[in-house]
Amino acid sequence: MISGHVFIATSLDGFVAREDHGLDWLMKQPNTGEDHGYDEFIAGVDGLVMGRGSYETILSFEKWPYSKPVVVLSRTLQQTDVPEVLRDKVRVTSSDPSEVMAELSAEGWSKAYVDGGKVVQSFIRAGLIEDIILTQIPILIGRGLRLFGEVVADIDLELISSRSFKSGLVQSHYRLMPVLES
Repeated sequence: MISGHVFIATSLDGFVAREDHGLDWLMKQPNTGEDHGYDEFIAGVDGLVMGRGSYETILSFEKWPYSKPVVVLSRTLQQTDVPEVLRDKVRVTSSDPSEVMAELSAEGWSKAYVDGGKVVQSFIRAGLIEDIILTQIPILIGRGLRLFGEVVADIDLELISSRSFKSGLVQSHYRLMPVLES
């Protein structure tokens, strides 16, 4: 059975990116050399699932940062839109969250890193996220793309751990509690 896991940073006011998907506010944070747990997290997943906005933002980086397979959820992108150098690493699908998780499970994945605000929201609504490692960056950007959106019912979270870093980052690890049928 495959499970979804989130490792993501937000501004202190809850945004994952600017309205144009810009991450300049995140990239300007000083590199203090602290281990925020990303390497351990990424080593434990089979690959990534992200949306078009995250994919296109990352595509603009100088270097593709992932060695693991990436699945991009999009209704408008096609596989032929992926640059030739990434075609063996990036797959585009128009499947919905439940369909893509079933497809990845059939391929042998057991843990998927789910990334990007809207994609995380849709996976949470579908009950496909097991836990969230949320790092809050000490900056207010005022507006942008929120990590969390509307939910049809409350989603309870259990705090597994919380830690702070000299750089001012605060990281919390939450487990999503199962929704109880009434």
